Amino acid sequence: MEGIISCIIAIIGAVFLVDFPEKAHRSWRFLSEAECAFVIRRVNKDRGDAVADDFTMGKFLRPALDLKIWGFALIFFCLTTVSYAIAYFLPIILQQGMGFGVGASQCLVAPPYAFAGILMYSTAWVADKYRMRGPILVLNATIAIIGLPIMGFATNNGARYFGVFLVTAGANANIPACMAYQANNIRGQWKRAFCSASLVGFGGIGGIAGSLVFRSQDAPDYHPGIYAAITCNCLIILLVGLLSLHFARSNRKADRGEKIIEGQVGFRYTI
Repeated sequence: MEGIISCIIAIIGAVFLVDFPEKAHRSWRFLSEAECAFVIRRVNKDRGDAVADDFTMGKFLRPALDLKIWGFALIFFCLTTVSYAIAYFLPIILQQGMGFGVGASQCLVAPPYAFAGILMYSTAWVADKYRMRGPILVLNATIAIIGLPIMGFATNNGARYFGVFLVTAGANANIPACMAYQANNIRGQWKRAFCSASLVGFGGIGGIAGSLVFRSQDAPDYHPGIYAAITCNCLIILLVGLLSLHFARSNRKADRGEKIIEGQVGFRYTI
């Protein structure tokens, strides 16, 4: 039944989906031609790639030589490993690790995700207001790192459940933060296409890894899974730090006229 519903929604979505900005005025009058022109001017002012170049395999695959693309993908892999692991196993952890009943475990899954939504929107507002991405990723990863030992090693179930809130919120709030971090620091339609594919692909691999983090033989404490999740979040902080150093150095060179970033005069990385 779930598959049928998904297929129906996909068909409806294909009919009502709004096109790219240059053609959006033809899509159910979602935007007027003047509004589309405004959007295109803003995109071109920011990165100069509102209209896609002709496709060639070389243009699509050339971004694979850019190491930062794989840095973004690895960050997303670490994020999805933790977020999928929590999503898959949280009811089991609540039941077997913390002693809650089956019904209570299912009900107690929801509140941490509500808190994750609050953190997600709050950090997104701050990130947009102050035009930063990396510090938000580090903040959320740190929140998850704080929550993991509490969830794994506290002796009181209330404290452990509090740790679940921190882990769930930190991991899930970082998903859109990572997507924005990547999107703000690349330009070119086909490079964006390759980067999106690499991000989604590594995210799927993270889902596979997440299914193996909290193993049944590690119950009821699941300490190896806790260590793995902490390692993922530490790796996120390390990667963001390295990328931020590279971005800051490149921006300074561009300010001095020594470098053109991403082939676009005036383009600057978002740190």
